[in-house]
Amino acid sequence: MSKNKIIVAPSLLSADFLHLEDELNKLHDLNVKWLHFDVMDGHLVNNISFGIPLLEAVEKKHYFFNDVHLMIEDPRRYAEPFKKAGAHLITFHVEALKDEEDVKDLISYLRSLDVKVGISLKPKTPISKIEPYLPLVDLVLVMSVEPGFGGQEFLNSGYEKIALLRYLRERDHLNYLIEVDGGVNNSTGYYARANGADILVAGSFLFGHEDIKERLESLDIE
Repeated sequence: MSKNKIIVAPSLLSADFLHLEDELNKLHDLNVKWLHFDVMDGHLVNNISFGIPLLEAVEKKHYFFNDVHLMIEDPRRYAEPFKKAGAHLITFHVEALKDEEDVKDLISYLRSLDVKVGISLKPKTPISKIEPYLPLVDLVLVMSVEPGFGGQEFLNSGYEKIALLRYLRERDHLNYLIEVDGGVNNSTGYYARANGADILVAGSFLFGHEDIKERLESLDIE
């Protein structure tokens, strides 16, 4: 990834599902490379979203890098089906697992599936809870809202976590990408990037607006 470019991953959670094909074609035309799938089971977070059939349908006709965020209680159970459906990156929540052995075992299992591995944490979970796993993952996803619903405002604690993750990455010479999800717009995106974010997940800021091209461009702020 270029140091001067940031990855924008539109979140399907905010898309118009009655016109999804049009939405995805528009993203293709605008040269969007990543697509973010927020998968919720109604247990780990207080909402239910979509699952494997949607990913399969998108993968059959499109060529995005499929960034799958599993906000579910049993990520190991569903990891292989999501990989087979087209996931290129699978991110799980540290809160879904009971101990360090479980987390390391899941990371190893995801590696065996030949998929990129991400780890995420809710706003109230400190970075210390994932620090032992930073050398083992490709991506860390910082939730800057309480996960479950789109359209929430960015929590300032997200900036602090992003900055700390950048510091730890540089200190320990690690290579994980830093992704942020929740309340991302051209203002919060600017500060997230300034603090070290590499990937901005944006949903309601992009979808449902006629000026999506300009909105995408506004997230790539130097």
